Amino acid sequence: MELFHLMHLYLMMLFQRGHKRHSNLSDLDLIQLYKQEENLFTIPLLYERYGHLVLGTCIKYLKRYEDAEDTTMKIFGELNQKIEKHTIQHFKSWLYQLTKNECLMHLRKQKTHQTPIHENLLQADSPEMDELNSEREQKLTKLEQAIQHLKEDQRICIELFYLQDKSYQDISDELNIPLNTVKSSIQNGKRNLKIWMESHEE
Repeated sequence: MELFHLMHLYLMMLFQRGHKRHSNLSDLDLIQLYKQEENLFTIPLLYERYGHLVLGTCIKYLKRYEDAEDTTMKIFGELNQKIEKHTIQHFKSWLYQLTKNECLMHLRKQKTHQTPIHENLLQADSPEMDELNSEREQKLTKLEQAIQHLKEDQRICIELFYLQDKSYQDISDELNIPLNTVKSSIQNGKRNLKIWMESHEE
């Protein structure tokens, strides 16, 4: 809790210094500015805009508020490195996926260290169930990897449609693209996901 508030105060301090000069810039302009100049105000401004959304998503997945705070700080603490490595077209959707991935990684780490007793019993009494769970986990991991290999427009439309449960029209309005483009991006994305996963089968 104390770490969260200290980080919050630090980010707000930087934010106040650069607010007037940079607050009117779009997300992509801020990202471009950081890539060109490593501008110090980029991360605080993005935190001010989306910190509450990231925290809310973390709470949804992790349930425990302290874990959600820690994960939120981890995401924004490493955001500069992520920005440098990725080509980002729609920052909000990209940040949502990044947050979701961090939450899933956190849950997996917890699972490896805290295996409930009933799971141990299931594994001991039913090897078939253990094999099924392992296979399902492998498929989910592979699917996450496959999504990251899609073209940006396909990945974003797939994530909005399946992960955020948005309609074709909602996606069209949010991304400001034609409805047919949304449909074709989702169809092509599904096809490319299947191709990628089949080509990476062991």
